[in-house]
Amino acid sequence: MDWKVSEREETGDVLVLPLWEGRNKPANNALSGLSRSSVINAKSAFKSRFDGKAGSKLSLWGDSCRVVLVGMGDIEKLSNKVARDAGAKTISSLSKKDGTNLTVRFTTGWTLDSMLWFIEGMMLRDYAFVKYRSKDKKEREEQGEWSVDFQASARYLSELNSGVSRIVGRVEGVHLARDLANEPPNYLYPMSYAERAKDWASDKQNVKVEVYDWDDLQKKGMYGLINVGKGSSRKPCMVLFTINPNADIKEKVPCIVGKGITFDTGGISLKPGASMDEMKYDMHGAATVFGLMHALYATGHRGRVQGIACLAENMPSADAYRPGDVIPTYSGKTIEVLNTDAEGRNVLADGLWKAGEYDPSYIIDLATLTGAVVVSLGHEATGLWSNDSKLQEKVHQAGNEEDEIAWKMPLLPAFEKEMTGSKIADVRNLGKSRWGGANTAAAFLKQFVPNRNFEEEGEQIPWAHLDIAGTAWGADTNAMVSHGATGIHVRTLHTLITKS
Repeated sequence: MDWKVSEREETGDVLVLPLWEGRNKPANNALSGLSRSSVINAKSAFKSRFDGKAGSKLSLWGDSCRVVLVGMGDIEKLSNKVARDAGAKTISSLSKKDGTNLTVRFTTGWTLDSMLWFIEGMMLRDYAFVKYRSKDKKEREEQGEWSVDFQASARYLSELNSGVSRIVGRVEGVHLARDLANEPPNYLYPMSYAERAKDWASDKQNVKVEVYDWDDLQKKGMYGLINVGKGSSRKPCMVLFTINPNADIKEKVPCIVGKGITFDTGGISLKPGASMDEMKYDMHGAATVFGLMHALYATGHRGRVQGIACLAENMPSADAYRPGDVIPTYSGKTIEVLNTDAEGRNVLADGLWKAGEYDPSYIIDLATLTGAVVVSLGHEATGLWSNDSKLQEKVHQAGNEEDEIAWKMPLLPAFEKEMTGSKIADVRNLGKSRWGGANTAAAFLKQFVPNRNFEEEGEQIPWAHLDIAGTAWGADTNAMVSHGATGIHVRTLHTLITKS
């Protein structure tokens, strides 16, 4: 989407007017630049056909410009969700066949924040993964991008311009995460993700990307990753991102860790065939890490931030790990494998321990970890567990601000006891029953969060776990997404990191 910010003067092919409920006439300058017939039609619509209720929409055809009235509802009830959803639904309802020069005109009652929410909703929804759809790809190329003029009164223009610039960087990060997760697994596998990360960083002075390949993983003893990925011909790797590597050298900074199973068959514990194609999304945690790194870079964040992507393809073969195996990890702790389809926690075990080497201010991991969290929360909210109530609340609040709900879940001692109750290893990779499966998975991960400075009796590094299995894809009520991967929590973590 190409964009600019200007005063309320000219109109393009389509003029969008987002308007409040209960107004029986247009605000001053709302109809500037329209032909006389269009002005008459709009005024008539205000009196008889358009009430401004939330979700309402009315199109008026004039001589040279289509006018779209968008109902925003009661101005006193406006929220970030209402504004973003309205922006998203507006852009999704328009057709480029009517022209790509679009004007969005904000009038009386709009604040800077509410305008930015509406604009962000439009930009987030302006996405389609058509890379492998020849007809749609050609049509999109022929039609070109939307060219949008966001119009407001003069007093807002400077801050609106800088605000939209910041939004663009965040939206690019979300769309990058969606692109990665939507890629077919024959095109996106562990080392191809790593190559994309290196290519992305190659022309950026304040970004560093390091890759631990198959040989590096073995030298370092990262057998959680090794065992999950060794059944595939496409071997696992770990990708380490650093934004602003020379900043805040003496400060503790965040480290974000993502699960990146580029395709998950379940391994020897093979999944049912139905919907297995969706297991390309099992790398969305790693996709979010990459998208977040881009969003931080693109918005000019000056602080140092670490990111870790733990990448493997979980395949059954003669070389695959098995139920009954005991595998060592980077931490030195051993895992009793009871089900090879509980693989994400195994790769994160190495990633979390590696994160501790950075001595971070906190660690947050993201993973499409369990079906159990979808049973608990559906596709409406991400599960959120933490060993630190303050960090948990900060993540929760950042999610609320971005309408990416992170719902607080329990990390009870009984769940930890269950996961450390193996008779032959330090930790078991599956609970004793199906009950509380998302909670026991979080309890497993907690065993691999290091104490500060790795001191045996030290305090554990603050850590939060986001189970995005229900929110990474299939979120039909998410107005920002038409299909496929959502790019969930790029914005949440961007807000958490940049506003802390």
